[in-house]
Amino acid sequence: MFDFKFISKKSQEHEGAFFIAGCDEVGRGPLAGPVVAASTSIEVLNFDEKEIKALLRKLKKLGVNDSKKLSAEARLGILGELSFNELSANQIYTFQYSKNITLKILIKELSAGVIDEINILQASLLAMKQALLESAPVHLPGVILVDGNKKLKHEVDFHEQHAVVEGDAKSLLIGLSSIAAKVYRDQLMKSLGEKYPGYGWEQNAGYPTKMHLEAISLLGVTELHRLTFKGVKEVYAERGYGRGASL
Repeated sequence: MFDFKFISKKSQEHEGAFFIAGCDEVGRGPLAGPVVAASTSIEVLNFDEKEIKALLRKLKKLGVNDSKKLSAEARLGILGELSFNELSANQIYTFQYSKNITLKILIKELSAGVIDEINILQASLLAMKQALLESAPVHLPGVILVDGNKKLKHEVDFHEQHAVVEGDAKSLLIGLSSIAAKVYRDQLMKSLGEKYPGYGWEQNAGYPTKMHLEAISLLGVTELHRLTFKGVKEVYAERGYGRGASL
């Protein structure tokens, strides 16, 4: 796992306060709903390689992995073991592993409107950056791991940063972020599905299933749909918002 690699490397060159964070997002492909990102960070008051690795081994033992490879029950079980229950956006959740080490998670979401304005790639990167900056102790020396092939820009440029392709399966911290983000988004889309019946969001989470596409054609476009996405933009261009919208 990448996390162990960087902790071993830093043990040769670092003492004192330190952090390592992993960021991931879910919801790039759906036609409706927000893109959701999470940042998971380990904050250390005094660098202790053995203690940090012990926490990472705990995460591995819990089964942390790419959220797509886990069942819904397994994802909830992992979060429950860390006391990360009923997650909300914009709130820092902490697991106090020891007096020296704290595990933190924060979730951010960006709306369909923002996605349409800046595109889904930039919205995904922005959501991850916001989650990181609002939860990790970025004033400290640290390492940032980002899922995918793009690094985060601007405020975090002074940190050691690595883009990790398929990082949710290679890094425990990125993997835990993917789990938290997916659990939150799935629950959100289920709730929104009750408010906007007929689109099947409870089952498809906004993804372009046959049922969802047929519902868009029949019911029209809501304000939660991404107007720049194929399958939505054609209907919106022809009819504007449909009776599924609450505008």
